[in-house]
Amino acid sequence: MLTTEDYIQIQNLIHRYPKHLDSGDLEELGKLFARAKVYFEGIENPVDCDPETINGMFRDFLQLYEGIPRTRHIIANLILEPDGSEEATASSTVVVFQQTKVLPLQPIITGDYHDRFQKVDGEWHFIERRISNDLFGDLSAHGRYDITP
Repeated sequence: MLTTEDYIQIQNLIHRYPKHLDSGDLEELGKLFARAKVYFEGIENPVDCDPETINGMFRDFLQLYEGIPRTRHIIANLILEPDGSEEATASSTVVVFQQTKVLPLQPIITGDYHDRFQKVDGEWHFIERRISNDLFGDLSAHGRYDITP
């Protein structure tokens, strides 16, 4: 059984991801997954407990504007399920908005996150994240290569 504090800690982990990503703080974003396997749709092998590889993947992919991607990732439809008192799973939906000098504010992509968490010494950590995308808009100002299906 999870406590209220457990739910809050896990939700905070989920929401730190877009906070770090949207602010361009890719080093902190990578640290979130120091104990996790991260699966990116379209990439065969997961990144396994390697924050530097996560940082590099985002740096290689993202177009940054004065150090930020000019995005807002909105997490919605969060479903958090306990798996005993030391593990939990979550699923959520993401909608990404972007605005640049040439791109008006608009949704550019949606997708899903499927996460697993583990509590170690009283602190929750990601142990797995699966990222998938399903609806695609104008990504021309977002990434350096095509990610549409």
